[in-house]
Amino acid sequence: MRRPIASVEVRREPDVVAARQRAREVAEALGFDALEQTRIATAVSELARNAFRYAGGGRVELEVEDGNPSMLFARVSDEGPGIPHLDRVLSGEYVSGTGMGMGIVGARRLSDSFEIRAPAGEGTVAELGTWIPRRFAPLGPHSLAATMERLRDGDSQGVLDESAHHDHETLRLLDELRLRQADVERLTLELEETNRGVMALYAELDDRAEELQRASQMKSRFLSSISHELRTPLTSVLNLTRLLLDRVDGPLSDEQEHQVRLIRQSVTNLAEMVNDLLDLARIEAGKSVLRLGEVNVSELVSALRGMFRPVVADGVVDLVFEPVDPAFTIHTDEGKLSQILRNFIGNALKFTERGEVRVTVTPDGTSVTFAVADTGVGIPPEHLEHIFDEFFQVEGRHQARSRGTGLGLPISRRMAELLGGQITLHSVVGVGSTFALTIPRRQPSATHPAGERSDVALVPEAATVAGEHRDG
Repeated sequence: MRRPIASVEVRREPDVVAARQRAREVAEALGFDALEQTRIATAVSELARNAFRYAGGGRVELEVEDGNPSMLFARVSDEGPGIPHLDRVLSGEYVSGTGMGMGIVGARRLSDSFEIRAPAGEGTVAELGTWIPRRFAPLGPHSLAATMERLRDGDSQGVLDESAHHDHETLRLLDELRLRQADVERLTLELEETNRGVMALYAELDDRAEELQRASQMKSRFLSSISHELRTPLTSVLNLTRLLLDRVDGPLSDEQEHQVRLIRQSVTNLAEMVNDLLDLARIEAGKSVLRLGEVNVSELVSALRGMFRPVVADGVVDLVFEPVDPAFTIHTDEGKLSQILRNFIGNALKFTERGEVRVTVTPDGTSVTFAVADTGVGIPPEHLEHIFDEFFQVEGRHQARSRGTGLGLPISRRMAELLGGQITLHSVVGVGSTFALTIPRRQPSATHPAGERSDVALVPEAATVAGEHRDG
């Protein structure tokens, strides 16, 4: 329930100051701090001033509502003409020439609760409420009586004292505003310095990006130029070794034939590296073009089987191609798909001493997965993160026997990205490895930009023995 605690009749202008004084004294007696006292007193005086100015006078009543926490209410009523544009006043749209409306809106903002009724010709009743601080116990009859007694003891304070107090509070608030303005100016200067630093950093990053782009372009041009320069002499050497092995210029001794075959093998390896460098340069320069078309997967598998038949002629390692539906087709770049699978199969055969290399094709909804599984040496877990890095190789027995360029797998990954797919790897040392390529069955018109790298899923398994590393 509500209990009255004080009231002020507003008939003259000094009564507005008296209402402000009484509201501040009540707030002080109820335990509000200085800032809250000023907030409550200001809201009450604004409503009292409106009542005096537009209705010729009114009444200010201060009440406390029991509760936990309790609330202080201030009711300002008058018998004036009411407020015809109350909705517009409360929304902030309407302000009279004398400022009517600003006081009401301001009082509402300074209060925890606010209600106003102003029917035309029936006067205005505005009521605002503020929660009493929780650090004080709920006000009972005895504590309320003590509060009213303290208010009566302070009745001797006059209008001039209240004005002086008001001026003091105003000066204090102005001083706080000055300090806050100084803080704002300091923060503004710090932000300006930070912005200048950020702008300088962005400029430096732009310069670095341009340098990196120029370096990448120079690298691509160098790889392309040196590769083209090497291809002609390498091709000539290969042709000469073929002529010698075919005995065009006469017979060779066994030692001479052995030496010529060593030369031919070295030149073949170097030619493969040159071709890989050309592929890499084209991809990084964004000049690798997709030649899309319908690909019969069964025919592609048959071509791969024929290509690798001479490699497994000794029968030590079985190369198994699981059957594929003869009618199964996909829409992709057959050349790039074939190159990726050749890299997978060649690597598997290179690092498998016995057992088998198995090639499978698994359609899955809108995608298809080509997997090459071997029973070879496997890949140690510590090398899985680097196996797709360019030129990365780890020396070992198998590596010494079958040297590679270290570019096959990086190029395969880039080509997989161009085809809109990804490569996954599953490997266990001493058990074998499975490389899988997953691509869309229908290549979309928008493909990955050349050089853009997608994630390659690596699935390491527990390894107990360090094994040799396979390269590209």
